[in-house]
Amino acid sequence: MQNPTTKSELQLSVLDLVMVNTNGSPAQSMRNSLDLAQHVEKWGYGRYWLTEHHNIMSVASTATSILIGFIAGGTTKIRVGSGGIMLPNHSPLIIAEQFGTLESLYPGRIDLGLGRAPGTDRSTALALRRGKLEETEDDFPNSVKELIRYFGSEEVNKTVRANPGEGLDIPIWLLGSSMFSAQLAGDWGLPFAFASHFAPAYLESAVNIYRERFQPSANLKQPYVMAAVNVCAAYTDKEANRLFTSVQQMALGMIRRNHSLLQPPVDDMDKIWNPLEKYTVNERLKYSFVGEPNTLKRGLVSFLNGIHVNELMVVSHIYEHEARLCSFEILSTL
Repeated sequence: MQNPTTKSELQLSVLDLVMVNTNGSPAQSMRNSLDLAQHVEKWGYGRYWLTEHHNIMSVASTATSILIGFIAGGTTKIRVGSGGIMLPNHSPLIIAEQFGTLESLYPGRIDLGLGRAPGTDRSTALALRRGKLEETEDDFPNSVKELIRYFGSEEVNKTVRANPGEGLDIPIWLLGSSMFSAQLAGDWGLPFAFASHFAPAYLESAVNIYRERFQPSANLKQPYVMAAVNVCAAYTDKEANRLFTSVQQMALGMIRRNHSLLQPPVDDMDKIWNPLEKYTVNERLKYSFVGEPNTLKRGLVSFLNGIHVNELMVVSHIYEHEARLCSFEILSTL
């Protein structure tokens, strides 16, 4: 694949929600995630990130820090991290201690991606935050600053210290699906990841404003952008499109506010959605690359020539585990 930089500079990584199938369980999904991580590590992927979502029966990545330790403990070199920790749900001190522990156990392999959305519905967010839901625009930046201070080693007279955590070099990323985090990441000289796999509308604008506002920092001298995209690869276009119907059904469920378990693929989505739902799902899944290797490559090359990113983070909600493995292996060979 060609890119505005070079092929060698374009890294492939994985974003995993630990999806639960209709014929599976959270435990089986976690075992499948570890197996996938072990495979993509061999295939040259650079990172394996896990999300934080709550009160969604199809998503088993609720205890994100624990799962990061599970994946890191079963692999040897791939970086493992959060895509992301929804910081408003947590005390910055708790996150500093959790990721300080992970970095101490798996040195040089842990990433901390931070988001400011709740990753759930309002009622669940209230339960997570013990009734404190209203935020000002400064709450998230202030929480990020507090977290960074806990990792810093220069303030030796801190009243509250993170141990483990203090003095550890844990890369902090800002995640977003709009302009807010793009501007903040640029101003603070942090790497930026955009959730274009489900919120494509502002990708180009967010990347541009991040690069325009980027200020070099002690940890990052040049802007670094990662975009999350959906990929579903198989050895024929027909099979890839059939497998992708599981993703389309998941997106349709979100529109209908029906977060059911991940559904098996179907032969004809037109029997399931209406024309307006089809349009809405296709808009939401705009940055999805589906097909056999040559089809996939053409689509990704066009995307990379239009959007200047340094890294692709791949999301693949494929129902059968073996087909999911096959999709990631095909992508690694392009």
